[in-house]
Amino acid sequence: MKDAELQVLVEKISLESFGKPFRHKATFNPRLRSTGGRYLLGTHNIEINRKYLDQLGETELIGIIKHELCHYHLHLEGKGYQHRDPEFKFLLKKVGAPRFCNQLPDVKRKRTVKKILLYKCSNCNVSFQRKRSINTSKYVCGICKGKLVKVKEFHNG
Repeated sequence: MKDAELQVLVEKISLESFGKPFRHKATFNPRLRSTGGRYLLGTHNIEINRKYLDQLGETELIGIIKHELCHYHLHLEGKGYQHRDPEFKFLLKKVGAPRFCNQLPDVKRKRTVKKILLYKCSNCNVSFQRKRSINTSKYVCGICKGKLVKVKEFHNG
C-alpha cells in the first residue's frame, strides 16, 4: 500500500464511520517505532506506522486509522481529543476503535533488571541505598561528612 492508497482509505473510513470528511494528509512514517500512528495537532495530518500493516494486517491498520481520526475530528470540533478525555473515550467506543494498538510481534520488550547499590559511611556507619552509582572520591556522607564505601550490589528481577 502506498501513501495515495492510504489517503483514500482514511478518507473512506472518515466518511463511513464519522460521517465527516478528512481534509488533510495521511502518510506512512517510517520513523515511527513505538506507536501505530499519530495525529499532528499543528498540521492536522495523520501519520501511520507501516509495520502494523505489514505484520498485523489491514484490520489493525483500520483500527489505528479510526483511533487517529477520533483525535482529528474531536480536535477540529474543539472537544476533548486526548486519551484521558471522556469525549475521546466515548467516540472510540462509538466507532469501534481501539484505545491502544497491539504490540508488534518482532518487538521484544526488554526485561529490566534493577540493581540497588548499598553504600555505608566509614565514620558514622549510616547506610545509603541508591539506584545509580556514586563517585565515592567526590561525594561524602550527608550526615557527618565521612568517607562513603560501597558495600553491596543487589539485583532485582
